[in-house]
Amino acid sequence: MRTLLAAAFVFVLGVTSGAARAIAADPNALWTIVHDHCVPNQQQNAKPDPCALVDLDTTPDKGFVVLKDLEGTTQYLLIPTDRITGIESPRLLEPDVPNYFADAWKERGFTEAAAHRKLRREDLSLTVNSTHARSQEQLHIHIDCTRIAVRDAVGRRLGAIGDDWAPFAEKLLGHDYQAMRVVADDLAGIDPFRLLADRVPGARAAMGEQTIGVLGAVFDGRPGFVILTTHTDPATGNRGGAEELQDHSCALARS
Repeated sequence: MRTLLAAAFVFVLGVTSGAARAIAADPNALWTIVHDHCVPNQQQNAKPDPCALVDLDTTPDKGFVVLKDLEGTTQYLLIPTDRITGIESPRLLEPDVPNYFADAWKERGFTEAAAHRKLRREDLSLTVNSTHARSQEQLHIHIDCTRIAVRDAVGRRLGAIGDDWAPFAEKLLGHDYQAMRVVADDLAGIDPFRLLADRVPGARAAMGEQTIGVLGAVFDGRPGFVILTTHTDPATGNRGGAEELQDHSCALARS
């Protein structure tokens, strides 16, 4: 489940299929899209193309872009305008770094628009992959629909999910996850990167092995989130890709 944004880049620029394959193999393709195209176009022409949105937050390296991924119909990526390689970057745990998960949740409307319907909170999720389950060396948070089976499994166990990390009672896509809940309408002041690094033993020292999924949830009528994490495990074939929790065809929008 690796991003196809390099393909999106060459599609927008109209280059040949041979060049598309070459750029798709470039681990810096996402950064090229953001840094060389979306941000300059916004600054110079007030247009985010080829991105869907450029938010510079008054400071270019504190902003983000939203870009449609060619994989699936409803998948968008939130990408920082700062050069951050991925979940393993120490930059994500510095005090002045933006809360990119909070920004990504605010931009879930792009997925809803692509689905052509209003989606329930429980239908939407955000994920970031480990270093072993990605192809790009620029942080990107996947915004998309949740797999129906995952949504239903989390719904069945919702009452057992507590306020700190604990093993989730079912395997998800054949993998063991830990889960915790957050009761809040949005993620302002709640940073999943920090919750992982600060509260899961050993995670801070091996952040590149970790992956995070943030699923919208409702707890007894109160809006919130279920945050899931797992890590790479060669013995079980777990590559640490929480993106597996998402459905890029958004089947639940048609159910």
